[in-house]
Amino acid sequence: MVNAKQLLLVLVLFVSNVILAQSNAEIQWLTLSQAMDSVKVKPKKVLVDFYTDWCGWCKQMDAKTFKDLQVAKYVNEKYYAVKFNAEKEGPIIIGDSVYTIQLSSTSKRTAHPIAQQMMNGKMSYPTIVYLDENLSILSSVPGYMSPVDIEPVLLFFGDNHYQKQSWEDYQVDFKNKKR
Repeated sequence: MVNAKQLLLVLVLFVSNVILAQSNAEIQWLTLSQAMDSVKVKPKKVLVDFYTDWCGWCKQMDAKTFKDLQVAKYVNEKYYAVKFNAEKEGPIIIGDSVYTIQLSSTSKRTAHPIAQQMMNGKMSYPTIVYLDENLSILSSVPGYMSPVDIEPVLLFFGDNHYQKQSWEDYQVDFKNKKR
């Protein structure tokens, strides 16, 4: 007969596994400041998802791509993931500089200077910017990406393929390995 201690042990193990599975099932989003601090302690690449409240494709990526179990697991393993509202983010301090959004009298929408800088002035949403462990920009990738579309990009940077081959060569190798 199962005693109370054994039952409790089984219950604790079950709940622990459920919690662990859930933590890998969702991307652990950080602020840009949190990611910058984390890189100093444990170097990892950074993925910055630039979005806006009005962007329908951004919402699709949140609902489909970023909720995909394989995508979430890989992002959590290889990257510090940052959600950045390009039109509403508050002041950000980097070194001695303070970056704040400057509201425009001529436009309803104004992009945050961090978004403008990382996206190289090409304000298109969603855009994912990939940073290396030293916070240098590796690439800015605009547009909606499904889980299937984002997979090779995540692997290209996350597994350091970008250091060994061009994106074009990697795409060919990736497609051949998938067959």
